[in-house]
Amino acid sequence: MTETVTTPAAARLEPVGPRVWATVVLVGFVGQLAWTVENMYLNVFVYNTITTDPTVIALMVAASAVAATLATMFLGTASDRARRRKPFIAIGYVLWGLTTAAFGLIQPDAGAQAAQAVGLAVVAVIALDCIMTVFGSGANDAAFNAWVTESTTSRNRGRVDGVLAVMPLLSMLVVFGALDGLTQAGEWGLFFGIVGGSTAVVGVVAWFLVKEPAQIQTTSDGYVASLIHGLRPSSVRANPRLYVLLIATAVLGVSTQIFIPYLIIYIQRYLLIDGYAIVLASVLTVASVVSVLGGRVIDRVGKVRAIIPAIMIMAVGLIAMALVRDMLSVIAAGIVMMAGFMLTAASLSASVRDATPLDRVGMTQGLRMIALVLIPMVVGPFIGAAVIIGANETYIDLGVEKQVPTPWMFVAAAIVSVLVIIPALVLRRMPEPQSREVEA
Repeated sequence: MTETVTTPAAARLEPVGPRVWATVVLVGFVGQLAWTVENMYLNVFVYNTITTDPTVIALMVAASAVAATLATMFLGTASDRARRRKPFIAIGYVLWGLTTAAFGLIQPDAGAQAAQAVGLAVVAVIALDCIMTVFGSGANDAAFNAWVTESTTSRNRGRVDGVLAVMPLLSMLVVFGALDGLTQAGEWGLFFGIVGGSTAVVGVVAWFLVKEPAQIQTTSDGYVASLIHGLRPSSVRANPRLYVLLIATAVLGVSTQIFIPYLIIYIQRYLLIDGYAIVLASVLTVASVVSVLGGRVIDRVGKVRAIIPAIMIMAVGLIAMALVRDMLSVIAAGIVMMAGFMLTAASLSASVRDATPLDRVGMTQGLRMIALVLIPMVVGPFIGAAVIIGANETYIDLGVEKQVPTPWMFVAAAIVSVLVIIPALVLRRMPEPQSREVEA
């Protein structure tokens, strides 16, 4: 595994072409629209229509994380060897959209009175979630992210990743503003159909919009050797910077997954704020602006130097979230929390792209998924569930006692988040060699 190298904190910014921006915005945004359904609304779907047991949500999140990581590793390596990204993106988005729409065919309410029916509904949702995740991760996490790495350079990745960091939040904003009413009314079939259909349409558009990178490098290794290359100790020794960045990414991910799966439920059931869409819309709008503007700052001051200040902002926001109760205070604390998270995520993501070996870009997306998805989504939700169960806060709904998330999950997330400082300090001690990238 040959280590790529990066420039010092970029003094010279580099423009990004309009076609690249169009692809980043359209394909990136709609992909995150589908992930919003999977990461947040699928949890609400299960909570409202099947079971309120937080362990079921944690199990579903963990299963999809495993599926996402394996799909990214296998399909990322396959796209490396094919030296093509566009077919994996376009076809993958179409299949992703169709399986997302299929959630509307599950009718858990029909037999939700019986424990057996609830168990079958849980199994059906988790199985379909894993299938959908395979298509989504292969198209978005593997092929699209490899394409972004190959279509940018170390002198403009801060801006591109600053915009990409906004996409999950903008997608949530769109879903909350335009589609949340459908979920409130129980129109889950139409809800999943709209999001799935939009994803499939963008898959068709991507076939004509996505331009293959000028040069996709690969190796002469066999497929299996390429697949497991990044897991070998020799690869870690050859690319220490990349793996330290992945450790930092994993820690950040664990901290967010402690509270993200339960966030909407917390606002609705613990804070008793009916207008949670207003809260989230306000937070996401302001935090998104901060992230876009911050991307340019990250490129100028240096990605690694930006990590510690950004994570401290996030930690302060998390502690504030644990203390506030009224709508305006929640909005203010949420803005600080999400702005810090997005700036940290953008700095780490752009740094990982800089440290990615040019001949194993697709394979590296699998390593990225281990750090970004597998570890956080297996560990984080179970920490959150343990905190929720330990706090033992409940409410009565139609005579049934149900468990509700508590502010302690934000405290737990804050404690984990500050651990990012350790790999960040290690990175500061590592020299930043000169760049030898292939121009996008």
